[in-house]
Amino acid sequence: MKISNNIVLSNFKKKLSKEKIKKNLNFLLKNKNEILKSCSPSYKYKYSNKFLKKIKKKSLNLRVIGMGGSILGLKAISQFLSSKIKKKVIYIDNLNPDLKNYKDLKKPLNLVISKSGNTLETIANVNILVKKNHQNIFITQNSDSYLKVLANKLKADVIDHNNFIGGRYSVLSEVGMLPSILLGLKEKKFKQLNNIVKNKNFLDSLITNTANIIFFLKKKKYNSVILNYDKDSEDLFKWYQQLVGESLGKKQKGAFPIISTMPKDNHSLMQLYLDGPKNNFFTFFSVNEKKSEKIINSKLLKSYSYLKNKSFGFILNSQKLASEKVFFKKKIPFRSFEILRRNEETLGELFTFFILETILVSKSLGLNPYNQPAVELIKTETKKRLIS
Repeated sequence: MKISNNIVLSNFKKKLSKEKIKKNLNFLLKNKNEILKSCSPSYKYKYSNKFLKKIKKKSLNLRVIGMGGSILGLKAISQFLSSKIKKKVIYIDNLNPDLKNYKDLKKPLNLVISKSGNTLETIANVNILVKKNHQNIFITQNSDSYLKVLANKLKADVIDHNNFIGGRYSVLSEVGMLPSILLGLKEKKFKQLNNIVKNKNFLDSLITNTANIIFFLKKKKYNSVILNYDKDSEDLFKWYQQLVGESLGKKQKGAFPIISTMPKDNHSLMQLYLDGPKNNFFTFFSVNEKKSEKIINSKLLKSYSYLKNKSFGFILNSQKLASEKVFFKKKIPFRSFEILRRNEETLGELFTFFILETILVSKSLGLNPYNQPAVELIKTETKKRLIS
């Protein structure tokens, strides 16, 4: 089914009751929280157009420092739309004992992102990399956090992080959109919620897939396996992995999101997927690329003459379709996304689809989709060890 001008989605096949999910979706769309408001073009950012113009004039190397949801969405954007981006971006999103390759960046624009302002890894990286004579922007909550105090000390520009949007849901807020603008992308085109609510095919697919995922989880199919056939979508699914993991992984419930790189994993994990434990459900994902390498006919042996004039894109798609046919024959549950266009609208639709789907699944399982209480235990324990 074509759910937009950019996406074809073959849904999970099981026919299930959808009334409760429809009701929950209608409630969400009627009573939009700040997360859903950020998915629409009317969302009010915490920075001014004047500030934006000032920053855009500066031709600086962009260095983004953050952890988890503060940076995963932006990495998904910059990878998926890499052909549109001319500016180099450096991401510092882990604790690397050796930062020497990142220290000597000339004229950096440091964008430091942390909702709490107290993220340990971000504080450590900022301590080494950020200097007062750099152009510095901090996106953090309006509080007396470490990073807010430091930003004021450095006389950096500070943008308030929306208090009601957690990191994993923040990609269409200031967190993802400010740097996207700096990278030359069209921020308004990401905001697709207003179009989605008028799109029957999109909403029907969203409800059908949500109902199926809830059914799988109740039947103890806990592994949500992404079979990704697009190298420039790896970071999109790392974002998705956090979204699903932190939103659903509570009270001994949840889905375990696994990312499989295709067709490489045909030669390692596919045997397990096809004949191993039946506790998985699958999402095929591919992008219809118009340009790709072609087989050099003169180098082919006769036994493989059927590869003549075939592009890599055609071979890749053939492998995906063949896999789907085998999955269907073996009655393995799957859905399949085919991306027709690589642009801001497509990515905005995907972000919005997965955000809504995750919230709806969480609500149906009786979970709070917005918190992550268990992670806080590790933060507390780490602090105790560092103090002692």
